[in-house]
Amino acid sequence: MPLKVLFIFAGTLSLVLGVLGIFVPGLPTTPFLLLTAGLYARGSERLYRMLVSNKYLGHYIHRYRSQKGITKRVKIRSIILMWVMIGISTVFFIQSLPVRLIVIIVGVVGTAVMGFIIPTYRGSAPCEDSQGISMARSGRN
Repeated sequence: MPLKVLFIFAGTLSLVLGVLGIFVPGLPTTPFLLLTAGLYARGSERLYRMLVSNKYLGHYIHRYRSQKGITKRVKIRSIILMWVMIGISTVFFIQSLPVRLIVIIVGVVGTAVMGFIIPTYRGSAPCEDSQGISMARSGRN
């Protein structure tokens, strides 16, 4: 039982980061929501069902599952945007050298995960906007 509570807590933290990623450039949405889905699936079937059936967040998970990955274009744009934000943060906002190094190391890990662990969808995908939202689905063609 305590392990389920840990899964729920970590899933909720991941969910918060995923939702922030919708609004904050450079913070990925889909990987955090996929992590949330995995953690909720192990911690609470009810929370998992609520997440995947949510009209605002569920499509991120469904698209990943149906396409079996993220398109190469979305991966490249995500990595570039992530490094732009890391660069701006480390040059203009972070003064501490140890914190700068931590941010850079986390960026390298994030790049490795995005590039090598998250599968690349190789089929044709609908046109997507900067947040990876299908423009056909959102009605903004």
